[in-house]
Amino acid sequence: MARYVGPKLKLSRRVGVPIVDTPKHTSKRQLVYPGMHGYRGRRLRAYGIRLNEKQKVKYHYCVQEQQFRRFIAEAARRPGNTGEVLMQLLERRLDNVVRRAGLARTIWAARQLVAHGHVRVNGKKVDRPSYSVDVGDVVTLKDKVHKLAKEAMESLPGHEMGEWLDFNPSELTIRVVALPTSDQIPFDCNPNLIVEFYR
Repeated sequence: MARYVGPKLKLSRRVGVPIVDTPKHTSKRQLVYPGMHGYRGRRLRAYGIRLNEKQKVKYHYCVQEQQFRRFIAEAARRPGNTGEVLMQLLERRLDNVVRRAGLARTIWAARQLVAHGHVRVNGKKVDRPSYSVDVGDVVTLKDKVHKLAKEAMESLPGHEMGEWLDFNPSELTIRVVALPTSDQIPFDCNPNLIVEFYR
């Protein structure tokens, strides 16, 4: 499966918003005026607006196209607003839960923590970043990565976490207390445009 291994800042520039909450991505100059000659803006049509919204969410959650289509299909099968259900499914991914708790600075770092087998869910090792957590699940880290996680927490001052997660910083444990709602997702996007893109 193809995956992007180039400079991550280019992804933020491509969609015009910071996909990661790090200074390099949130700097206005980096996003708006890349390169020697600056950015020559272009007006997006209806298709381009919806495509840009989809790409923005894909980059933010580090999901490939084929996997993203499966999320869309699953969201369409479930009752409720398809866009809100889609964001809820993406938000409940294990790598995203680790990132939201502040145990990793970026989604790529969180994904690596999970893939290398450093994360446990309810005491069992889970090495799939796409694993979906449920209400009542408890996420913990192996002892040998506690130092790394604490360094990541210190490098993210003022980090805010959604109320659907209960985080214990002394033990580095995360408990899922509720399902995430659209107002608890700290990423500005319009999921209804994404649903329209696939129709």
